[in-house]
This record gives sequence, structure tokens and C-alpha cells, in this order.
Amino acid sequence: MACPTNSIRYNTSQCACPPGHILNVTSNQCILFTANSIISMDSGVDYYTISFPETLAAFDSIKKFTQSQAVFLEATLVMLLSWLVLCFFLRFTKLGDGRNIWFRMRWWISRLDICFATRHWLDDQKVVMKRKTELGGTFSIASWILFIGLFAVLLYQIISKRTIEVHNVRATNGPELAAFFNDMEFNITTVSTMSCSNLRGLGTLVSGSPGFIDHRVTPLSKIANYSCHNTSKGPTVTLKCANCQLTQDNLYISWQFVDLPNTPASAVGFEFNLTAVNQNRKKYVSFVGGTLKNGSTFDDRPITFRGRESNILKFNLFPRIYHTLHDLRLIQPLFHEFLPGSFFRDPSHLQASLESSNDGLINTTLYVNLLSAYIVEIDNQSIMGPVSFLADLGGLYCFSIGIFFYLLVQCEFRIKKLRNEDSNLRRIRNRHKAQERWEKLRKYVMYTWGCSTLDDDYKNPKMASGCSPFMIQSVHGNGSSRKQKQQKRLDSVNFNRKVSTPGKKQSTVSEKQHLTHSAKQHYIGSCKDLSQSQQQESFVTDESYIPPPPALEVKDGCEMDMSAIQRNLENLYEYNVMLREKLVAAQSSLHSLSPKSSSRLTNNET
Repeated sequence: MACPTNSIRYNTSQCACPPGHILNVTSNQCILFTANSIISMDSGVDYYTISFPETLAAFDSIKKFTQSQAVFLEATLVMLLSWLVLCFFLRFTKLGDGRNIWFRMRWWISRLDICFATRHWLDDQKVVMKRKTELGGTFSIASWILFIGLFAVLLYQIISKRTIEVHNVRATNGPELAAFFNDMEFNITTVSTMSCSNLRGLGTLVSGSPGFIDHRVTPLSKIANYSCHNTSKGPTVTLKCANCQLTQDNLYISWQFVDLPNTPASAVGFEFNLTAVNQNRKKYVSFVGGTLKNGSTFDDRPITFRGRESNILKFNLFPRIYHTLHDLRLIQPLFHEFLPGSFFRDPSHLQASLESSNDGLINTTLYVNLLSAYIVEIDNQSIMGPVSFLADLGGLYCFSIGIFFYLLVQCEFRIKKLRNEDSNLRRIRNRHKAQERWEKLRKYVMYTWGCSTLDDDYKNPKMASGCSPFMIQSVHGNGSSRKQKQQKRLDSVNFNRKVSTPGKKQSTVSEKQHLTHSAKQHYIGSCKDLSQSQQQESFVTDESYIPPPPALEVKDGCEMDMSAIQRNLENLYEYNVMLREKLVAAQSSLHSLSPKSSSRLTNNET
């Protein structure tokens, strides 16, 4: 039968892998055994029951990724640089007339100036009244991004390292050790191509020190259950002890693997995993595990274990009391030392050993040392108080604000254009707001008075609108009408206007009703471009008709005020002016008629 690739021959027909190599059955070749020699150990308490989210690979990778403060610092740096780059890009956009999106973005950035609104540069270098600039808004948000990022790091540190674990070692006695009841399990895998058929000699437990009075040899089945099962890496020896009560300091368990036809007793390393679980509270577990592939810590050359000398795996058991977990009593297994037995580095020496029947075995010894003289008490102490937390928080805030305040002062000191940059934004925004309000006013006037020509008059100021200040809107919708009346209010009444006739007519009570009727029919002006739905009622005036004097507002003496008296005087003044105009018109008509009548008389006489 053909030998695997990279193999060596012995006894002319047998095949074996060279030192440090193991047979890969799938590819039928000998490959070098590579494994991490770091011993993994849990020095505290771990949960025995695995929760569902931790079984997901993505959750486990995220959990490992976020176990460092550098993640929060990197995220803070990315957000800070992104914000500064965005503001730097907006600096090169045009402001326009205040209607584009770039102006609005830059305006809102200036409104975010919440930290440096009263600390901007001036020529006199004094603190000024509150004014918000775009540069101040940029640095204000940048300082808050930095502060929030550092605050997240501080919270992570407080949550993860808010307490320290304190170990207190003290001497113990027999009754305290008797209170430790743990379920312990030992798994020792011999990395090789062997199987459990090669196993021999397992079943004896040696306690105490050989040659001393406490030396004992007992069957292993009285203390623990043992078994062997085949794995892809080799045979695994399992020792389980339920509700173990360890009283002996030193325990030895040995076994051997022997040669079988076509299966030599050889190994390239050992893997171990020791766990301890509290009998009453099984959700807590402590363990230690690792891989052993070389017999020397100074030389990492590949080797193969084979021969009569025993390979010793030494472990220590520490009894621990966790006061923070209601005095949990748990044994912590620790890997102490590996003493290699017979091994070979040279292929020729391994070939000679395979051909010799004296080296046809692998001895393995598990040595367990219970440190019963001392016991470890574990407690937690808080290292973070409210005063220290507030001090750290204030320090982070001052640090974040101080950095960007220094940058703000330097920028405004070296670039004079930045000292009053807020005036440009405010001027553009004020002009834009004024235009918007003027448009709203024009629409209100057009809707209220119905002057469609107002828009044309605004565009062409030379063409004035012919709207009358006294108009009555037509009925809209349900037939309801609204009467709009423009009132003329004078701050003062001027009585120095010259009147051609010194006489004044007195008003009577019977003439008050005629005054109201004539005021409604008085025509002042008409709108040329009124819509058909908003027709105005024209007023017809009679030049020969003299309206009665206006009605006076008469109240009790205690209720009369100056405004009522002023309105009465204004009405009387306007009525006198109207009478004077009527009188002048009548006088002029009389003068025009007198020559005509005289001429007619002369003609008649002739």
C-alpha cells in the first residue's frame, strides 16, 4: 500500500509521519501540526448558561469590536471631521438673494452659535453683545461633538471599570474546605492518529506524596467517572467528578497509549480543558484550557511524543469565595507546568523508535495540586464617586470648548473679514423678509379692496390707480356684504385756513339724516380695472343740494373724552369747508348770470 505524502517508512512496510506532522485523512498526506500555544484561562466567574444572542457570530464580533475605547474615539473623530468638511464646503457657496438652499444652510449654521455668541473678536478686544456668526456656529457644534464623544468614552469607562476586584489571601482550615462542593470535569486530548483502542492503564487514582504516610492508591471509579471517546484530533480522556469534596492536596492519574498494527503510539501535542461548576449555583463556571505542542519553551521545533518517560500535566486548584455573589464558593483551576516525556525531533531517530518494541507507548500523567493551605476571598470596590465623575465631566467640557475657542480667536484675529461676517447674512435676510412682507401686504390689499390694477401700479408707478377711498364691496358667496370705509384721522386740526365767507351756518336736528344719505352718495373716485364680482355702487351728488350739518357725539360730562371732542371739531370743520365751496360756486354762478340778464334787458328795451 502506498504511503501518504511526506511520510517515512519503518519496518519496510509501515508508514508514519515525520516529527511534528499529523496525517490528514482527507488529502492522504502528512501536514505540520500548528496551533496557538497560549493558555486561555478565566480568572473570574463566567456564566455557564449561554444566552441566545451570544450564539450569533455577528453579535459576538460586535461585542469584541466594541470592547475598546478607541472605537468611540474613532467614531467621534469621523463625525467631527465630517462636520468641519461640510461647513468648509458651504463657505464657498454663494449667498445670492437669500432664497437658495445654500443661504438657508449657512444661516442655520450661524444660528447654532450657542457657545461663542458673546466671545467674538473686535478691534477693542472686549466682550460684545450677543451676535451669532457662521464660524461660531461651526465651532460650537464641533465642540459639542467632541464633548459628547468624550462623554461616551467616560461612560464606557465607568460602566466597564467602575469597580476593581480585590483579592485577599488568608489561611484556611479543614471545615472551610469541606464547604466547597463543585462539579469538576477534566478533558485531555492526545493530538494524534490514534484511537481509544490504543488506551491502556486508566482506572487508578494516587493521592498524597509517594513515600510518605499519606500515600494512597484507590480505584478511580470511586471518586470520578472516566471515559474515552474519539474526536477528529485524537482520543479524548474525560474525567467527571460530581459534587467533589477535595481533601487531599496531591492527586495523580496516569494512562498509556500503546502500539497497534498499522497504528503506532505517537502524538504531536496535547489539548486540555478543565472546568469547575458550583453544585448549588450552576450558572457560574471557572475554567482553564490550552494546547501543548512542544516540550521546550526555548525551541519551537516540531516534535513527536513517544517513549516510556511520562508526559506530566500539572494543574493547581484554588478555592475562592466571591463575596459579591452572596459568598459563592468556587474552585479555580490553573495550569501550572508541562513536563514533557520522551520525544523525537529527528526523523531517523523517530524511525528507529518506531521499529523498537520498547518505545511502543506514550505515558501521560495528570497531576492535580489542591492549594488547601490558603483560600482567596474576592470582593469589589468602587473607584468612581459622584464628585470624581462631575470633575471629569467638567474637565471634558472645558477641554472641548477651550480647543475651539482658541481656533475661533485665531481665525478672527488673522482674518479680518471674519470679524463682522454676521452683518452680511443679517442684511440679506432682512431684505428678503421685507420683500416677503411687502408681497403679503399687496396681496391683502388686492383681496380686501379688489384693486387688480394695484400690481400694475406697483410695477409702473407713473400710472396711478383710480380707486376711490370710499367703496362698498359687492356681495360674495352667501350674499353677505362688507362695507370698507377709509377714515381720515388728523393729529391736529388747522383752523387758520382762509374762508371767503365769514358766516357759518348752524346745524339743526332735522338735517342729520340728510347728511348720512349724502355722504354715502358722494362720489370721490372709481376703479377702472375692478373685476365683475366686485362692482362698486356709484354715488350721485346734487350740486344744488346742501347737506345738513354733521351729527355731534354728545355724552355725559364724565364720559366725554378728548378724542370725541376732536372728532366733533373735525366734522364741523369739514362741513364748513364744504359750505364755503358751495357758496363760492353759487356766487360764481350768480356773477355769470348778472351780465346776461342786463344784456337781455337792454335788448328788450331797444
